[in-house]
Amino acid sequence: MTKIVFLLLLFYLPPLAAGDQPTILVVGDSLSAAYGLESGDGWVALLARRLRDLGYPQGVVNASVSGDTSGGGRARLPALLERHRPAILVLELGGNDGLRGLPLEALEDNLARMIEAGEAAGAKVLLVGMQIPPNLGPIYTKGFREIYPRLARRYGIPLVPFLLEGVAGAARMQEDGLHPDAEAQPQLLENLWPYLRPLLDDLSSANERQRSSHSKL
Repeated sequence: MTKIVFLLLLFYLPPLAAGDQPTILVVGDSLSAAYGLESGDGWVALLARRLRDLGYPQGVVNASVSGDTSGGGRARLPALLERHRPAILVLELGGNDGLRGLPLEALEDNLARMIEAGEAAGAKVLLVGMQIPPNLGPIYTKGFREIYPRLARRYGIPLVPFLLEGVAGAARMQEDGLHPDAEAQPQLLENLWPYLRPLLDDLSSANERQRSSHSKL
């Protein structure tokens, strides 16, 4: 019940007003929605605390939904961009597409359209890579894995190679074997942080240049 209320609050946050803190918008599935965990234990909540501790001005909006696919994320994204106007968009989707054997062409197209929508809204986009078990055969598994770096190259955006690096298949998984447990969440954040931090620092530098330019007027 606590997680349901948490998600409802996220979706009904008011739009940002001009001058409010810049936002990192995370659009993902159960891996980012803290499935099976207390909401404060997930890697997105840990990210929000790290930003605060390090003095970054960005707030974090977690618009992740357990069970979501790339198609669901694509449908939700325009309203989320309009509502939150993020400075950074983190896309963590596709795992459920792969587990369900959905067409790879549709997955790639959905992610591409989401990247384009994020950039058109003025956000820097961070793509989070995913891998799937080999259950559906080597051709599908390889094709799935190659989508993420191909999109990162096409759009010139940073890519987290594999969010579950060092966690998938290890002892730090919940009983279902699919979702990391609470002890694994810091590792998920560490897997993402080296790719997110340069985007944060670029924003800080741009804001500093803007302030310096205004001070000279």
